[in-house]
Amino acid sequence: MKPKVLKNDLEYEMALNHVESLMEQPETAIINDEIELFTTLISIYEEENFPIDLPDPIDAILFVMDQQGLSRKDLVPLIGSQSKVSEILNRKRPLSLSMMRRLHEELNIPAAILLQDTQQNRFL
Repeated sequence: MKPKVLKNDLEYEMALNHVESLMEQPETAIINDEIELFTTLISIYEEENFPIDLPDPIDAILFVMDQQGLSRKDLVPLIGSQSKVSEILNRKRPLSLSMMRRLHEELNIPAAILLQDTQQNRFL
């Protein structure tokens, strides 16, 4: 298969099959380069045709808490009080800009995630 910009699902499937067939061949520099080229073309097609939405801000906070072994009490310095933490995590209060900044800086949650509307995204 000649490399080209993938324009439809058929070309996408053909490219996937081609990469699969290349993976079955003995490894050489030429094969590796061709795999890299086709996986780049596939990635571009997937980004344009199968976009992945950002996670919900509250879900992201809960995920980071779980990953870092944090409790609700650990969020008090970032959000304000234990009641505010509870309201935020229960979606009864929106995140303020200062809360978003602190969560971004301290927990490394991307700002693009935190800036989303938590109420709107939760029930889609």
